[in-house]
Amino acid sequence: MGARKRNRANRIKEEKKMVNVAELNNCPTSPRKMRLIADMIRGQKVNKALGMLKFNPKEASARVEKLLLSAIANWQTKNEGKRLEDSDVFVKEIFVDSGRILKRLRPAPQGRAHRIRKRSNHVTIVLDSKEIK
Repeated sequence: MGARKRNRANRIKEEKKMVNVAELNNCPTSPRKMRLIADMIRGQKVNKALGMLKFNPKEASARVEKLLLSAIANWQTKNEGKRLEDSDVFVKEIFVDSGRILKRLRPAPQGRAHRIRKRSNHVTIVLDSKEIK
């Protein structure tokens, strides 16, 4: 590995230490349904987002709530000695990407077959904090 490549790799590694991320891969919900939940909590404070997810009747909200709790645990691991309430942690980014699609066949009239696409998604949450002085 060359010097420039090594320096860039080390810089990227240092930047990743500062970011608080949690990922959920191959979640068996369509990305379209999951994006409704993601749009709801984007930019919200963590406590408010947890409350919104807890009382939302959609199935995807339970999965995102669990993912958000994981992101909070990751934040607390990287920021030992700081309290969540004092640091004003919020959802900086949340995005939903399409995952693996399982293709199935369904019988249709007159001997035909229709294709069923069972979609899944990948969700990524990035937390950030505004320090209160």
